[in-house]
Order: sequence, then C-alpha cells, then structure tokens
Amino acid sequence: MDNISLKFKEIADLEREELLAYIIDMAKNWAAIDGLWFQAVERAYGMEAALKMDEEVWVRYPVIEANRIKKWLDLPENGGVNALIQAFKFRTYASLNKQKVIQTAENKVVFQMQECRQQAGRKRAGLPPHPCKKPGYCEYSSFASTIDSRFKTTCICCPPDETPAGIWCSWEFELSTTPTSR
Repeated sequence: MDNISLKFKEIADLEREELLAYIIDMAKNWAAIDGLWFQAVERAYGMEAALKMDEEVWVRYPVIEANRIKKWLDLPENGGVNALIQAFKFRTYASLNKQKVIQTAENKVVFQMQECRQQAGRKRAGLPPHPCKKPGYCEYSSFASTIDSRFKTTCICCPPDETPAGIWCSWEFELSTTPTSR
C-alpha cells in the first residue's frame, strides 16, 4: 500500500479562491445533469416529449431558486426592478454563462443570454440548437414573478426562432401595477 498522505478538507475550510472554484464546479454539475436528463428523454421519446417534460421542470425549479435567492439576499417581497436585477446575478448558471441584464426603463429589464453553456454543449455534440423558447418562457416568467408578482415576461428572441449573433435568447420583464399569476 502506498504511503500517500491526503489532506481532507471541509467546505468550511476552503479559501476564497477555492470556494469560488467550487461554486463554478457545482454550477457545471447542475448544468450537466440538466442537459443529460433532457438528452436522455429526447433520445428515448423524441424532442416533443422532452420539451413537454422540460416545461414542467422549468415552471417549478425557478420558483425554488428565486425563493432561495430572495431569502439569501434578504430581498423584499415585490422588490421590483432592482430586486430582479440583483437576483439574476445569483442564479445557478450566472457563473457559467455570459449574460447581460439591462434596465431599459424605470419599470423594464431586458435579460440577454450571450453565451449559453447548454447550447454550446449541444453544438459540440453535433445536435441542433435546443428549441428552448417554451421552456424558457416557463423558466423566466416563473423566476421573475417569484421575485415580484407584478412582472410580465415577454420573449424577445429564443430558439427555435432566429436570434441575432452573440445572443442565444433575450427576455423582457415589465413591472405592471397588477400581479401576474404563476
């Protein structure tokens, strides 16, 4: 038996840079399982069945994620545009994808996914772009309305529709005076 000395660490013992690297690796793990389950369903049952299941997941998961972010950041209920902008920075994939959040008016925010890890993975695997408009709407409307129930979500562009170079998808969130239903 080799006499190898391993120093085992606990998460609480990690230095700042190690913690940041760990966070990115955990986000990559999350993205991998998301992509793998989708591709497994797609292979077994076809794209339509996979998209239907994807929609079911993406109407529920963002609510869990948004509520955890709200609690962790101590965001107020119906915190408006500023709360949504802040919350986007703490989504699981925020450290993996190149994204931009732009406040376009006092009551409007545009989110742009400029580089998408999931779409890049499909491209590397020789697969067509993921037609994520329907599940994307489920995701973004659920997330935004959990941060503030008054947000109305509109898709600007998202596959399978054509998207401009450098943008995989783009969504607008408009704060209205009446709550939306989830």
